[in-house]
Amino acid sequence: MVMCLTAKSQPSIVKPDTLSFAPFVWKSEGSSACPFKQSKELNGIKFLGIKSGFHFGDTWYPSWAEDDKLYSPFTDGSCPRLDGSFESSGSGGENATTGQAVIEGNNPLALKVYSLGLSKASPLPYQGRYPCGSLVYNKIWYYGTYCLSPAGRAQYGDSIFNWPWMGPFVGFRYSADYGRSWKECPHTPEKPLFGETGINGYPVKIGSPHFVDFGKNMQYSPDGKAYLVAHGAEKNDSPYRFYNDSWITGDNVYLLRVIPSVENMNDASKYEFFAGRDILGNPVWTNDFRKIKPLLEWDNNMGCVTITYNAPLKRYLMCITDGGNTCARMNTYFLESDKLDGEWKLITYLKNFGEQAYFVNFPSKFFSKDGKTAWMLYSGNFAPDWNGVKIQANPPGSHYGLVLQKIEFLKSGFNNKADK
Repeated sequence: MVMCLTAKSQPSIVKPDTLSFAPFVWKSEGSSACPFKQSKELNGIKFLGIKSGFHFGDTWYPSWAEDDKLYSPFTDGSCPRLDGSFESSGSGGENATTGQAVIEGNNPLALKVYSLGLSKASPLPYQGRYPCGSLVYNKIWYYGTYCLSPAGRAQYGDSIFNWPWMGPFVGFRYSADYGRSWKECPHTPEKPLFGETGINGYPVKIGSPHFVDFGKNMQYSPDGKAYLVAHGAEKNDSPYRFYNDSWITGDNVYLLRVIPSVENMNDASKYEFFAGRDILGNPVWTNDFRKIKPLLEWDNNMGCVTITYNAPLKRYLMCITDGGNTCARMNTYFLESDKLDGEWKLITYLKNFGEQAYFVNFPSKFFSKDGKTAWMLYSGNFAPDWNGVKIQANPPGSHYGLVLQKIEFLKSGFNNKADK
């Protein structure tokens, strides 16, 4: 999330950086204030001691297209092209760029990752413009960006923080040729899709949304709609917290949906927003953004959020990161539910995961056939020594870039090795 790695000459086909270590179950150490009940369906995660990945930038959110490839944004780092060149993206400043990449292969230990190019878009009046919601559906790639301030390393008092103010979600550019060429977003940071503003740290709700991963070409969407999940806040803390609603910290999780099409994606009137529940407990949806309500609430504990549907287990998996103070140790926890708008329950809480892991997600392409194992994708440890906090790699292999860890979901009755 820092800027910016220097491009280096490397071969066009870069082999994954792999690592093996002793498998272990991460002990859940959630706060006693955690508002979520413990799941009876899934009750832990075992790291299987197999790591893959690449030292390429960050902000990897793969979308599984009908051509069987994964397409993902990336930024703040470099990525090879198939012609052997190496290009670098940086999302800070007036000339901010975001990258688009392809991830080919079925085995995370033998993937091919390469860049398709960079797109330039100004963040002004903010200071950074980063990738977020990315979806490839029916051969159209929708690529969303959002804004951040103040720039990169921001000082408040005696401490340095990282992009402490979330800006608005701008909208989508789109490509009809899998990322080779683009139609630019019709919205701007000053006039974003949902009309929110993050100027001077004013909290936003839909700042950095991510598409729910419904599998290949959205095959498991319950109603043919694309759903997005986002973290944000309704108000600033009292006493004031400089980084209350940032790229990695917040108070609430929000849910919205739209029928995915070129005509709809940049039209706010085509969206429906989760607006709470009626007296019978059924979800209420509205087209009026002013009536949006949090799906989940946990003050100061809800940063970047992603959701993936695990089809074999028939469960939705939510990854949430509590980003601490934006640049020290971070906590990640996992929730599960049988419905997107249903009751979400805790699988496990990973204190100091990474120790500084962020942008955590489960690419649906890499679930096992029975859904019991998966590959967790994240980036990590961009600020290993800020404000005197020394960050270590935990689990082994955690690093800045694209990290893939093979994990196993634990449950009584699964006959997990960890249960024996």
